Amino acid sequence: MALPVRHQMIYWGIAAVVFFAALWGLGNVILPFLVGGAIAYFLDPIADRLERAGLSRTAATSVISVAALLIFVLLALLIVPMLVRQLVGLVNAAPTIFGQLQAFLTERFPSIMDNESVVRDTLGAIGETIKSRGGELAQGLLTSALSVISAIVFIVVVPVVAFYLLLDWDNMIAKIDGWLPRDHQETIRTIARDIDKVLAGFVRGQVSVCIALGTFYSVALMLAGLDFGLIVGAIAGLITFIPYIGALIGGALAIGLALFQFWGEWLNIGIIAAIFAAGQFLEGNIITPRLVGKSVGLHPVWLLFALSAFGTLFGFVGMLVAVPVAAAIGVLTRFGIGQYLHSRLYRGIERQDES
Repeated sequence: MALPVRHQMIYWGIAAVVFFAALWGLGNVILPFLVGGAIAYFLDPIADRLERAGLSRTAATSVISVAALLIFVLLALLIVPMLVRQLVGLVNAAPTIFGQLQAFLTERFPSIMDNESVVRDTLGAIGETIKSRGGELAQGLLTSALSVISAIVFIVVVPVVAFYLLLDWDNMIAKIDGWLPRDHQETIRTIARDIDKVLAGFVRGQVSVCIALGTFYSVALMLAGLDFGLIVGAIAGLITFIPYIGALIGGALAIGLALFQFWGEWLNIGIIAAIFAAGQFLEGNIITPRLVGKSVGLHPVWLLFALSAFGTLFGFVGMLVAVPVAAAIGVLTRFGIGQYLHSRLYRGIERQDES
């Protein structure tokens, strides 16, 4: 006989309190393990494919680890230093860009750009603010990340955790499945599959879309000769998970920089605009359908709220767990609504008896 719903809610509530208390008290300690677990979850389908191709789980994990190590070395030696250098350069160039914009507006629209003009003062203030605050923000992000994460421990622990979790992933899932309450195991399995579908659609699918589009934008903008093309493409790819916003922000930033750099060379400016048009076509017709498919994802507004709330409450660790927690809450909410729509409370006594 199953436990009463009231008792079940008490036990699940205690589990939730313990989870959030551990997140609050051990945030920085469990950070490498959360990151390692996320990496293992992301790479598990690749390991499964290699197993189906004939490799053992150990061999598949080893192949993935070697490939990941090579990619990490490439990023650490080439991509990351270029991103940091271009970010600093973009921040330092902001006053010059806004100065050029001021001169252009003064020449074309002198009535709104006189010495006492609000527009003139605003543009100047924005440029100086970006230079002063932007540099502080970039430096603060780097220093705070290093101090919070404890870089050496992080770099050592994360790959080890990811390797062992990826190696034992299937065994862990089978073990956890064996611990499920017998009376509710099918319901829990259904909910877990739905949560996995949402996470697969976002983490494995949408993150892959962000990486693919970020790489496309960065390479294409650099080949087009745009200064700061790498950082602009990275920004556009990073926020692609918000529909249209990534392309709008990245496109506006890239076209604005192109106008500053290529003023009068309309072909080059058109090429920059065409790159983002092509990116949107590829995303909507090729990349997203192939990598994400029709799986139910996370609504951008709900995702942004979860990231903001968990980031405020639990810091960087909270932002990492925001996505899976948001996915779980969304699935549980849909499950609860489904139960309600089939309940006597919604259908009424007569319709309940008829069914």
